[in-house]
Amino acid sequence: MTQEALTQQLESHKTFGLEAPIKFQTMGQFALWRDGEKVNTKDWGRDKTLQLIQYFISYRHKHALHKEHIMDHLWEEGDDRDFKVALHGVNKVLEPNRASRTDAIYVQRQGVTYQLNLDLVWIDVQALENFIIIGNEALSEHPKIAQEAYKQAIELYQGEYLPNRIFEDWSSEEREKTQVLILGALVNMAELLVKENPMESVRLAQQAIGIDKTWEDAYRIQMEAYIVKGNRPQALKTYQKCADILDEEYGIPPLPATKALLKEIETLA
Repeated sequence: MTQEALTQQLESHKTFGLEAPIKFQTMGQFALWRDGEKVNTKDWGRDKTLQLIQYFISYRHKHALHKEHIMDHLWEEGDDRDFKVALHGVNKVLEPNRASRTDAIYVQRQGVTYQLNLDLVWIDVQALENFIIIGNEALSEHPKIAQEAYKQAIELYQGEYLPNRIFEDWSSEEREKTQVLILGALVNMAELLVKENPMESVRLAQQAIGIDKTWEDAYRIQMEAYIVKGNRPQALKTYQKCADILDEEYGIPPLPATKALLKEIETLA
């Protein structure tokens, strides 16, 4: 993709984040902004209403979610009335002034299937994914655009996806995907900065380790950054910490690439 096209995509995603009438935060905590105003959590009423909108967000890429499938996923003993009440609650929160007998615009219905209208609804995890896609596309040929895209994604990450639903099976796929995406973005950004700003590279790698202490790429980037700074002892310490964590968690040694980097460092007197 050309530099111009990547830049246009980047600016388009930024603009949508500023102008979307409905904005959801799902990382670190769950929150909704409607026309620029933060909605009180109490406005959701029953927890089933909150579960339903969070389910729509988690499965936003599915083209049509069947009502029966949703109920089976969410509520072991749920019935049609539970779904109707929860859906009414969702639409009431998203469109409190919608005229009766008119179609909802944010949750679109086709027969007995439902889907979020992603042209009108901004979601932090979707925005994070969009920025990372641009960063990955720009990484090899347009590093400055990649840096800006990763920066946008990293700023969006406020913590785990739907932390109040960590024991719900329906939320796990999105949580795992988001974690892998942000870890990749942090490591790629750290790698881009390792020569021009090694200590920022160390900070980003440390942020990745804070999310997953076994993320070996992050240790390797830290080792490289410390060498750029001329801090050989800290680079060696980082390797040892990596080796200890991998042994403790999985009973495995570091990857050949990490061992090869250690050998390079050991030759530096």
